[in-house]
Amino acid sequence: MDEIIEKLNFLKKEKNAVILAHIYQLPEIHDIADFVGDSLDLSRKAAQTDADVIVFCGVHFMAETASILSPNKKVLIPDANAGCPMADMITAEKLRKFKSKYKNPVVVAYVNTSVAVKAESDICCTSSNAVNVVKSAAADKTDGSRDIIFVPDRNLGGYVQQMSGIKMNIGNGFCPTHNNLILPEYVYKAKEEHPQAEVLVHPECRSEVISLADQIMSTGAMCRYVEKSNVKEFIIGTETGILYKLKKDNPDKNFYPISFLSVCPNMKKITIAKVLDVLINMKNIVSVSEDIRQKAYIPILKMLKISAQA
Repeated sequence: MDEIIEKLNFLKKEKNAVILAHIYQLPEIHDIADFVGDSLDLSRKAAQTDADVIVFCGVHFMAETASILSPNKKVLIPDANAGCPMADMITAEKLRKFKSKYKNPVVVAYVNTSVAVKAESDICCTSSNAVNVVKSAAADKTDGSRDIIFVPDRNLGGYVQQMSGIKMNIGNGFCPTHNNLILPEYVYKAKEEHPQAEVLVHPECRSEVISLADQIMSTGAMCRYVEKSNVKEFIIGTETGILYKLKKDNPDKNFYPISFLSVCPNMKKITIAKVLDVLINMKNIVSVSEDIRQKAYIPILKMLKISAQA
């Protein structure tokens, strides 16, 4: 392993590259990354560097977002087949059909979507800023009262609708890991085993799970929250990759997954050998055509402006 890390460090310097790792990645990927975080934050950090090459250890839509924000940088993904089932549940064509049902809709697209879907949307959101984004969209009366479409995640959309009090037309997508592998019965069992622990869950979880949580928040927010909290035990309801970072950053605290089953197979496709391979051969380039990039950049920029005001 030392030899691989030495080679990676040499290649990063030679090719002026930066390695980004999503929180759900394997521990070995966390350890070689320059930045570890959630998808949008990583893309923003990479855009602020002077790197010529971005190696994005995550799934495909994340690498696309990095390319949108850094059009002059070369973006590589270690496994070209690392996709996102939820992102695939809404396509540009499906979104256009959805939009056609309403006179003048406002489309809020979760960042967990393809660049083509973002290009068909009015504004993007993350799991942490979705409530504020939807409130802003509803408050914008420049075109009169407009129907709000939220895609693709029905769980996040339902949570945002409940928290904002704003009626939306929500897509029927979902994250298989959060929706199918984090269940209420697992929460009850975890709470029984760890009665002193605080329960944190991601809003991509189904509503029955969210109702059992002490806190509902994004992956990045979870990391910040536990660091500041006086609580020493946490039950975590999201993909298990986050546990490594939580324990690494907070060695004096204990973290338990709601279920060890909550593993994203696509996130786990990335290995250190594949990172080395793409840097050596400069392959698996994720590029976005300029016309689509410009269209997709607008809803991202609108979201970033709202986040800056919050």
